[in-house]
Amino acid sequence: ALALVAGLSRLGEDIVDAPMQMLRTLPFLALVPLFILWFGIGEVPKVALVALGSAFPVYLNLFAGLRGVDPRLIEAARVFGLRRAGLIRRVMLPGALPSLLVGLRYALGVSWLSLVVAEQINATAGIGHLINDARDFLRTDVIVVGLLVYALLGLGADALVRALERRALRWRAAPGSAT
Repeated sequence: ALALVAGLSRLGEDIVDAPMQMLRTLPFLALVPLFILWFGIGEVPKVALVALGSAFPVYLNLFAGLRGVDPRLIEAARVFGLRRAGLIRRVMLPGALPSLLVGLRYALGVSWLSLVVAEQINATAGIGHLINDARDFLRTDVIVVGLLVYALLGLGADALVRALERRALRWRAAPGSAT
């Protein structure tokens, strides 16, 4: 939502982008102790950390995608009589969708990273907790299996977004194909 506000209007960019860039430069993993103090031990700090870490790749890519829509397409849409809402729905959002999906793929990677850190610091169960226990007992095999599980889950999440991308962007020509 913030990327839409910033990407679709100069006023929105003036209001939203500077605070987002400030927050983006904070090392979000360093916020783990603060989140534990604010939200306690449990799922809430993990969810907040994952949400914070994954918001910025989506924001940046959607913002860039909206700003990168071909001005000739926008002008053509206006010539055909599209008003602002129609222009956004039929030209701007479809034009920015590839960038949004790239941001989503990147955000999934960041979310796995933040989940691993949160689980290893602030968990009483889960793969991160299992890896932490394995470290304490020098069980390299358990650590490697835990990392493999994380890698497979990340690969599965990426495959889901790629499938969504193929479906949502089937209107685009494949690279190297005749158009």
